[in-house]
Amino acid sequence: MANDYVSSLLLLLILIFFYSQGTHSASTVKFLPGFDGPLPFELETGYIGVGEEEEVQLFYYFIKSERNPEEDPLLLWLSGGPGCSSISGLLYENGPVTVKHEVYNGTLPSLVSTTYSWTKISSILYLDQPVGTGFSYSRTPFVNKPSDSGEAKRIHEFLHKWLGRHQEFLSNPFYVGGDSYSGKIIPALVQEISKGNYLCCKPPINLQGYVLGNPSTESDTDKNYRIPYAHGMALISDELYESMKRICKGEYINVDPRNTKCLKLVEEYEKCTDRINKPLILTPDCEETSPDCYDYRGLLTTYWANDESVQRALHVNKGSIGEWVRCDWDMPYTHDIKSSVPYHMNNSIDGYTSLIFSGDHDMEVPFLGTQAWIRSLNYSIIDDWRPWMIGDQIGGYTRSYANKMTFATIKGGGHTPEYKPEETSIMFKRWFSGQPL
Repeated sequence: MANDYVSSLLLLLILIFFYSQGTHSASTVKFLPGFDGPLPFELETGYIGVGEEEEVQLFYYFIKSERNPEEDPLLLWLSGGPGCSSISGLLYENGPVTVKHEVYNGTLPSLVSTTYSWTKISSILYLDQPVGTGFSYSRTPFVNKPSDSGEAKRIHEFLHKWLGRHQEFLSNPFYVGGDSYSGKIIPALVQEISKGNYLCCKPPINLQGYVLGNPSTESDTDKNYRIPYAHGMALISDELYESMKRICKGEYINVDPRNTKCLKLVEEYEKCTDRINKPLILTPDCEETSPDCYDYRGLLTTYWANDESVQRALHVNKGSIGEWVRCDWDMPYTHDIKSSVPYHMNNSIDGYTSLIFSGDHDMEVPFLGTQAWIRSLNYSIIDDWRPWMIGDQIGGYTRSYANKMTFATIKGGGHTPEYKPEETSIMFKRWFSGQPL
């Protein structure tokens, strides 16, 4: 009996502790462990509670524009996965600091400044979502399993609450951006915000458009285009490709089990490509534990983010999560948006501008598939295929459409901006400022 009383008391104290952690909290961060000296930019971290009882605590990093935060655009940045922390964007892709690539010696990994940060022209709000990603957590185990459509609604709620506490940014032009799996979430989120502006939610969000890199759009279609991509990159032979086209008839993922010839050809294709590093086919397929591996900095980031001094500096609620992981690939999740193409169509009709870009050496979501769904929208071309330049060098290729959509490739780029951050930054800054690429 006494044991039951003690257990109940402990449970009550734990619940009081978590509920006492404010449902909305924000802290200014002036120093980060691993970075030498005070931060040369304004960083805020915090939580916003969402859900009926604000049981879901979504963690964010907010960095003010280094130019003119009172007028510059505000960009919400989402990482893919689902279940990858937005720290991927902040530290690898478009933020003002990055992890220094050096052999781990047991001490805290170092952070260094970047030259390509998008915060030079915009404020960026990096969000850990869905719940269970990064430092986001739930104060109760009874939370609905996250889903594509559910995340669009949750993030919309997050935005209204965050802007309610940062009203100085209500009039700034607002954009949503992300890459990889966020290609399923962001078009639905844009539609959710647009509808909310008309139907329910005041003050309105000053939504202008969205930017997506190598976006997952229709999973099977994205994967089917890996085969013609592999052929174009000389990863499979002409003969194998022609046989696959003829016998599989363009369907390489959900093959009819009775089509044994196609299944055999798919096996041959997989033998040719299984050691290819799909996010950037030019790099070795290697273990991130090897210092020579490009992905080694993912391991360094894990050491950094799990350090107690780092979590204190970021004002992470103590005890709110177990071990921090950059990507939780085992997260329970419902993939209920089969295609984001209808959302792109609706957003175009509503007049929102968009930039869709592809690293041309990404085999996860090849540019061929992205071009195919853009063609399916049947919008007229207003600026036809041409190179976009950085000085006298080609940065990639671009085409613009009458629906205010711009498509661009990043020459030599991979699955996310991290592989060509300087070039991606130049492209983004031109598009953001309304200049032709």
